[in-house]
Amino acid sequence: MRVPIRISTESAEPMYHQIKQQLRALIISNELPEGTLLPSIRELAGDLACSAITIRRVYQDLENEGMIRTKQGAGTFVAGVAPEEREQHRMTKLRDTFRQAVEEGHRLNCSDDEMREMLERLLMEERQ
Repeated sequence: MRVPIRISTESAEPMYHQIKQQLRALIISNELPEGTLLPSIRELAGDLACSAITIRRVYQDLENEGMIRTKQGAGTFVAGVAPEEREQHRMTKLRDTFRQAVEEGHRLNCSDDEMREMLERLLMEERQ
């Protein structure tokens, strides 16, 4: 199975953190549902052109968080995620996205009213 993770070499964020955050997001968003068999450490390391040590650390951290579980001889699987945790993740992502948009709006010298009007306009366009 190929996991849709993209590593940016341009990012100041360490590769380990990029992989962990993206894999966590895929699990919480249910893009990787409970029971999904994840690639082996070596396979994912090969796909992402990073070391097996990096992937082992990601898997260990996510297992400690209860996101994945490893069965000896069978592989590593996605564990169940509580609906409350999914909702919290969804709202956090939305807030972060809005925060970035507001920061960009302020850099462009847009007023709060202009940004509200733009959001309303976009919401109306989406509904149509």
